[in-house]
Amino acid sequence: MTRVGWVVLGAILLVTGVFASLLSFGGSSAPIPLLRPVPKASAPAWQGGEQPVLQVPVSGVSRAQIVDSWGDQRSGGRGHKGNDIMAPGGTPVLAAAPGTVEKLFQSRLGGTALYQRSPDRRWMFYYAHLMAYAPGLREGQRVQTGDLLGFVGDTGAGSGGNHHLHFSTTRLRPEQKWYEGEDVNPFPMLRGR
Repeated sequence: MTRVGWVVLGAILLVTGVFASLLSFGGSSAPIPLLRPVPKASAPAWQGGEQPVLQVPVSGVSRAQIVDSWGDQRSGGRGHKGNDIMAPGGTPVLAAAPGTVEKLFQSRLGGTALYQRSPDRRWMFYYAHLMAYAPGLREGQRVQTGDLLGFVGDTGAGSGGNHHLHFSTTRLRPEQKWYEGEDVNPFPMLRGR
């Protein structure tokens, strides 16, 4: 084949590859984790206080869709200390408020999880059962409301295809550590009350 023939063949293959990448050929319907920032809704400046209003931490879920699962029975006779927000695996998990990533954590019950502290250091937000963290996320990183933190999963006690985000809040004194404080039902804060 001549050099011109190779160039023409290469151009045809390139155009065919670009066209094929724009088509969907079926296969898995599971979402693929995004590796780009998720567009953020405009968020008011941090208003701490007794019960701050939080952004819903799962992309595409409205306030009205959140169910209050606080106190529901769990294994071992435990009462549920948070709200479960149901969503397909791989759905982006977003910061419910501004703050700092205090701890990236792996545990038997929470699976892949993270703790985020509010700017005034009086609230801790816990995101559990993640499929994965956002690329490059690290302890000590400052985040804004709506920043990508990770992806909905079913790790830890949420295993077996029960994809959801376990979200909980803890009120603490500024000097307390990430695992200390008083559990507070996040439902009113997520519903905007």
